[in-house]
Amino acid sequence: MVLGLPIASLLAPIAAAELATSVAVAWSPLVADIPPVTTEMFVVFGVIGLALVLFLTEPVPIDITAVALIVVLVVLEPFTTISPADGISGFASPATITVLAMFVLSEGIRRTGVVRTIGDRIVNWTGDNPKRQLGAVIGLSGGSAGFINNTPVVAVMIPMVSNIANRTNTSPSSLLMPLSFASMMGGTLTLIGTSTNILASDVYDRLGGAETTPFGMFEFTALGLLVLAVGSVYLFFVSAWLVPERIKPRDDLTEEFQMTEYLTEVVVTEKSPFVGKTVGQCFDEIDIDADLVQLVRGNQAFTEPLARKQVQVDDVLVLRTDRDNLIELIETEGLKLAPDAEVDETQLQVETDDTTAETEQRLVEVVISPDSGIIGETLETLSFRHRYDASVLAIRRGGEIIHARMDERPLRGGDTLLLQASDDTVRRLAGNRAFIVAGDVERPQYREEKTPIAVGIIAAVVFGAAFTGYSILVTALAGMVAMVITGCLKPNEVYDAVDWNVIFLLAGVIPLGIAMERTGGAEWLAAVTLSTAGGYEPIVLLGVFYLVTAALTNLISNNASVVLMIPVAFDAAAAIGANVFSFVLAVTFAASTAFMTPVGYQTNLMVYGPGGYRFSDFVRVGGPLQLLLAVVTTLGIAAIWGVCPPGGCTVP
Repeated sequence: MVLGLPIASLLAPIAAAELATSVAVAWSPLVADIPPVTTEMFVVFGVIGLALVLFLTEPVPIDITAVALIVVLVVLEPFTTISPADGISGFASPATITVLAMFVLSEGIRRTGVVRTIGDRIVNWTGDNPKRQLGAVIGLSGGSAGFINNTPVVAVMIPMVSNIANRTNTSPSSLLMPLSFASMMGGTLTLIGTSTNILASDVYDRLGGAETTPFGMFEFTALGLLVLAVGSVYLFFVSAWLVPERIKPRDDLTEEFQMTEYLTEVVVTEKSPFVGKTVGQCFDEIDIDADLVQLVRGNQAFTEPLARKQVQVDDVLVLRTDRDNLIELIETEGLKLAPDAEVDETQLQVETDDTTAETEQRLVEVVISPDSGIIGETLETLSFRHRYDASVLAIRRGGEIIHARMDERPLRGGDTLLLQASDDTVRRLAGNRAFIVAGDVERPQYREEKTPIAVGIIAAVVFGAAFTGYSILVTALAGMVAMVITGCLKPNEVYDAVDWNVIFLLAGVIPLGIAMERTGGAEWLAAVTLSTAGGYEPIVLLGVFYLVTAALTNLISNNASVVLMIPVAFDAAAAIGANVFSFVLAVTFAASTAFMTPVGYQTNLMVYGPGGYRFSDFVRVGGPLQLLLAVVTTLGIAAIWGVCPPGGCTVP
């Protein structure tokens, strides 16, 4: 894998520990030799290696892996030094609690429709001008992500971008990747922009003891503005040439999802064994990959729920199936092709006139959120049709469109489902954090009368932490309570607002960082890094830490990257007498901006399906941006905070 080389160069010394211990360090007289690898270090490095493999391959969700890490570290306490109290310390960490509170605050903003209202006005302003559209998307996502967690910002803006694309007959691919990238860069503006910043602040404070303090609310805003400005210019002028038009401007969703060969109509003959049975019975008894999308009887068209609908002679069945399965159905079940058996979006968006329901059905794209609880499940195990009262016609996974055996495929975060559903179902899905509806939805759930209150609460949290002396932990918790008391959020919505995957991930990786520090693993890695980079200027070493962290983050969780890399950067900077804060900041910014893979950051995964992107698209567009920001961030840190103190670093 292209990105494997930087990671291998960092982790290879671990595998060659005996050889590395004999190498003299050329960087500084402060580190005469690389310390030997102890048994404790070896065990912790083994746990880290296993964790990296599990984070990368995800045989189980990463939050489950994080909890398993706690168990392993505690069981191996004689080697890891992690007691049961240390193991669960991540759950009580100020970083974990603060991130939890920020999820709730972001949900309060979402529920009051702040970003959506601004987005509607921007849509009216941009008109049909592509440059205005791109500039508005970059500006809104980048600017708001500094004060609202960038994940909900992207979730709210995906439907807005889809509406712009549909209205102006442009490709959503041209806007969705810039949306994700801009939101990541916007997250570097303030301490609360991303969970990564909050976690990095906590790790830095713990490492430095009495000599360090947590990051201030606007401590690195100047650098964040520089990164956002340079990155926005790149996205505005360069990305238009690099972002592919994977999804063509369309008028018909059935064409976009290549449904022409998979949707057809058949007529039930009097010889069919289907006659007299319910739809559920008919399709349970056959082992053929086919779904009933619609049943037409005379002038009536019936859609979900269909399972109890009894099949009659001359009923027309609109099926989702391929040619081979269709032939088998016709031959074995007494069906025949309907005249002019072609189905398009207009035909599927009909009024259902039933004795029990009278609803308008339509086609809609729905994205599975990266933190959804249904990831890993299949449509069959979920009983999706009955549970959500909607029919899945196709699944888009990046640039791949899946039609065959959909019921058996485990769902992934970022998958885009083409659904046929009623307006009521679409509204319910839009209110479910497991899904992102990529289209215009009526919004009765937004409490727009509470918008000024929600904005005021966020402002109080931000400026309270910046100027009153209270920590962000205290002001965020106070803001969370205020959201409920003022009615911006209902009490039951508080728990649904939290991305528990992230919370458990933080709780699991924090003890891993503690184990690295206590066993001397971080110091050993720092010594190896200095030995490998011997002779380079400190500013080059600063850039190396940015690049290695960025490479690691593009493959595994950004929060895991911070926990693993900040102790190493801290010890390396201390060993050569460099500005420790500068090195920690380089790691923090690199972990917050993962542009080169769709799995490196949640927002990339959220736009992966709706944009129809391929994995290589992120490398083509995000690779140059990653390298550009590596230079900008490194030089920006050097200019604002300096790499070495006035007396200089300890360089031979």
